[in-house]
Amino acid sequence: MPTRRSVVAGSVALATLLPGGVHAEGSAPVAMTRHGPVRGFLDRDIRVFKGIRYGADSAPRRFQPAVVPERWTDVLETTAYGAASPQKSEEANQSEDCLFLNVWTPALADVGHSGRAGRPVMVYVHGGAHANGSGSSPLYDGVALCRRGDVVVVTLNHRLNVFGYNGLGQLTSDFARSGSVGNLDIMLALEWVRDSIAAFGGDPENVTVFGQSGGGAKLVTLMAMPSAAGLFHKVITMSGQHVTAMGPQHAELRMRAFLDHLGLTPERAGELATLPMGRLVEALAMDDPIEKGGIYFWSVMDHDTLPRHPFVPDAPRESAHIPMIIGNTHDEARAFTASDGRNFSLTWDTVAAKLAPEFVVDLNAQYVVEWYRARFPQMSPVDVFFAAATCGRSRPGHLIQAQERARLGDRTWMYQLDFGSPVEPRLGAYHAFDIALAFDNCHQPTSKTGTGPEALEVARRMSETFIAFARTGDPNNAAIPTWAPYDLERRPTMIFDVETRPMDDPRADERRLFQVAPFLKPGT
Repeated sequence: MPTRRSVVAGSVALATLLPGGVHAEGSAPVAMTRHGPVRGFLDRDIRVFKGIRYGADSAPRRFQPAVVPERWTDVLETTAYGAASPQKSEEANQSEDCLFLNVWTPALADVGHSGRAGRPVMVYVHGGAHANGSGSSPLYDGVALCRRGDVVVVTLNHRLNVFGYNGLGQLTSDFARSGSVGNLDIMLALEWVRDSIAAFGGDPENVTVFGQSGGGAKLVTLMAMPSAAGLFHKVITMSGQHVTAMGPQHAELRMRAFLDHLGLTPERAGELATLPMGRLVEALAMDDPIEKGGIYFWSVMDHDTLPRHPFVPDAPRESAHIPMIIGNTHDEARAFTASDGRNFSLTWDTVAAKLAPEFVVDLNAQYVVEWYRARFPQMSPVDVFFAAATCGRSRPGHLIQAQERARLGDRTWMYQLDFGSPVEPRLGAYHAFDIALAFDNCHQPTSKTGTGPEALEVARRMSETFIAFARTGDPNNAAIPTWAPYDLERRPTMIFDVETRPMDDPRADERRLFQVAPFLKPGT
């Protein structure tokens, strides 16, 4: 594995490791992973390890399940983030050799504040619509969570877009599992957590996975994958409104379009495994009649690795015992629509045409506009656009998840973030705004929360709640009022705001409006 990450920048004799696989701590902590020893650094008294390899270079196994790396004996320096998966974003340092994770811990193998041998482990899976992103965003920095809650935080990189999810398995048996290799990477990282996290002070029997947007979607999919059973014990999805995978026919249709962009016939699909990485990334950005602005891939329901759609027609029973928090933000759609200044000057004559492409449900946009005008006469056309775009695009998936889980028991809690950005007021509580609050990272420059007392208070409440859930499987704690599990009669929801409060069935009328039509997420 001839990359920067696999070069030993310094070594410590293995004899200096204590029996538990932990180096006697000085300024540079050293811990033993399942594959070999690593050395991190201190950040505000938190032990940090960045760029720990959990899988071998995926380039030689493109479109196939990853394998564990070869063992090493010298101590590897893990002080910088590893490469991100190839993608068409501006993410720095992209490579197919991208299977790295990062760990933040208050201390190495010892007893946590609870008196237990091992702290709760919180593994964050990044968003980016299965297509972009990495685990190295400043918003995901784990120092604040560790300091607040005596927990161990893990973030990770995995294969994305066509490298991690595609329909090749419908065209050739050589890549039968190609529709799920990104999720299998996440599982490999969770196996690393199971086998190695005790050396970092974590409890492998108390692992919470949480993720926002596409990250939450990946976790929802893992809940329907039998092979992921036992690798995590609690789930938090933040705006992860994913309820279906790509069906095999739909996955094949997209794969054929992708091949056509590259000048390949389906019979030559296997050649994708050896094309230069950059050619595949370029092809992702090509215009396509299926997906405007480029070709988009996500998990494939292949009847094997993923034998069913995650939450269609119901919640997966194999994960019904796992406690789950499902969250969304009040103004989700503003993250996708507020950048177009024309959306702030809409009229009653133009708003319906702009709304129609935003819906994931099959409703007439003009009917929706007239419904809002009658029900909420104080709303302007701009208000209606942003409200209906959120309720017709982002909320249906969250509600389906909560409802189907409620049919199976009382181990699901739902929240809505109403606190909006003080830095960018017209964005409101936009999609992804809850990340900085949950990580207690208001100070990070990309948070858009500011560091005023109200933002810090909402961050305290959200982060304390996530930590409590990670510790016990129940989000109730002293920072919030009593939070009841979601049920189909009352639909209790925690509203995170300056005055955090429980509310039954928030935006009930809008919920009823958009739930009269079928969910039409592409790929269903």
